[in-house]
Amino acid sequence: MSVIVKPFKWLDANLERYLIILAYGTMTSIIFVEVIQRFAFNQQAPWSTTIPVYLFVWITWIGAAYNVRRRSHLAFTELRASMPYVLQFLCTLLDHILWIGFGTMVIYYSIDLVQLLRDNYAIVPGTDDVMQWWFYLAIPVGWGMLVLRSLQNIIEDIGRFWRSEPFTFTASIGSN
Repeated sequence: MSVIVKPFKWLDANLERYLIILAYGTMTSIIFVEVIQRFAFNQQAPWSTTIPVYLFVWITWIGAAYNVRRRSHLAFTELRASMPYVLQFLCTLLDHILWIGFGTMVIYYSIDLVQLLRDNYAIVPGTDDVMQWWFYLAIPVGWGMLVLRSLQNIIEDIGRFWRSEPFTFTASIGSN
């Protein structure tokens, strides 16, 4: 059984980080190579200015999910830490409900955009066969991950509330 569970635990702990590293590394490599080509050889791939921007979209939405997972998103931590325990829980619960509600709306409407781009065979400018919808898929995927991370946090916070343990409002530097 642990052979099956271990890969899922690894994915749960590392998925966002490795996707961000992959997209950022690819984006950085493209920019680095194209700057050298532009200045050293006076030429440039026509897609080199668009693909890095699309990769940044992936970094943005996956990074948002990662920050929700680590609880390092924007919050009024000083104010919350000074609130009574039940009010801290209710504010944390409100956070999760808002993330899930807003995320559900974004996923719903972004799927229409992805389908429209796919149905119209929208191609990335400067390429012959790289589809735009591959990159815009980052929106529902990233927000889906964000909703999943918020659901994980809400389960964890409800457990903390019932055990009367303090809530985690910010991520520490050394945590995952």
